[in-house]
Amino acid sequence: MASEVGRAAGSRRPLALTMGDPAGIGLDITLLAWRDRAKNGVPPFILYAEPAAVAARARALGIAVELAVSEDLGAGSDAFAARLPVRPVPLAVPVVAGRTEMLNAGGIIAAIDFAVADAVAGRVSAVATNPIAKSTLLRAGFRHPGHTEYLAELAGRHHPGRQWVPVMMLASDILRVVPLTVHVPITRVPELLTAARISETVRIVAEAMASDFGIAKPRIAVTGLNPHAGEAGTIGREEVAIIGPAIASLQAEGIVVTGPHSADSLFHGEARKRYDAVVTMYHDQALIPIKTLAFDTAVNVTLGLPFVRTSPDHGTAFDIAGTGAASPSSLVAALKLAAELAERRAAASRHA
Repeated sequence: MASEVGRAAGSRRPLALTMGDPAGIGLDITLLAWRDRAKNGVPPFILYAEPAAVAARARALGIAVELAVSEDLGAGSDAFAARLPVRPVPLAVPVVAGRTEMLNAGGIIAAIDFAVADAVAGRVSAVATNPIAKSTLLRAGFRHPGHTEYLAELAGRHHPGRQWVPVMMLASDILRVVPLTVHVPITRVPELLTAARISETVRIVAEAMASDFGIAKPRIAVTGLNPHAGEAGTIGREEVAIIGPAIASLQAEGIVVTGPHSADSLFHGEARKRYDAVVTMYHDQALIPIKTLAFDTAVNVTLGLPFVRTSPDHGTAFDIAGTGAASPSSLVAALKLAAELAERRAAASRHA
């Protein structure tokens, strides 16, 4: 077991980092993050990828790197200070930067599968994922809207009989936001708003804020759906009929939650001092403010799973893959936050 915990990081196990779509910037930012690991305090990670694709991208970027290719995670993590550890995941066809390939969908998914299995088994401390191209995977038969939903299914496979409810949080040092509905048409949002969904999401956020973020009594703000939070029912009834009653019920449970708040006045500096996280009603209500305030450093965190998972808050950026123009800032933040959350969750578990 000692070889699996990553002696290079003391007693801390390494992180698992999946390659994402290898034709995108995932390999670029991974190589850049590893190159500047000491300067940026990047925790040890193991990349789940096709070694030939990693080596080719390093050559394209002019990054001198020796790969430590091994299925022995302990041996790989021990090498992190001098070499980039790679857990080999084969791909069907060679990778061309900027040109996504449906035939490689199986390898992209396999990297996620292996990383989650290793996290559940305790061989790695957390999972960080590079961006995938959903359209490419869907054409190959992938039946999930994205990473988040697939990770919940994997959690269920490893924990039979239990259903996991994944909640997407975008987190930075200055703001944490959770969209109640994510990748759905805006016209469907009102029908998807239920008191049960709001309550379940807020409970998951409150629990994660305590166990993972170390905030014992988190303050959670909830937005309204309509302009000015409905103006007491004069601009829509969702706040009066659904959102408000859900909040009142949660308050009765002892959760520190307020709202429904008007979203247009909830994200300025003074307002942000009054809460630790915000649950919003739809995708852009959450993502516009955090991408405005923390575009390069925001991290996608999946709450409600039996393992820690983070991801950079951007896409595959095929147009700049292999050019050296990609910034690793969000990935570095995702790796550091994954290590922090895993450590805090482990400590909470030890003292439970």
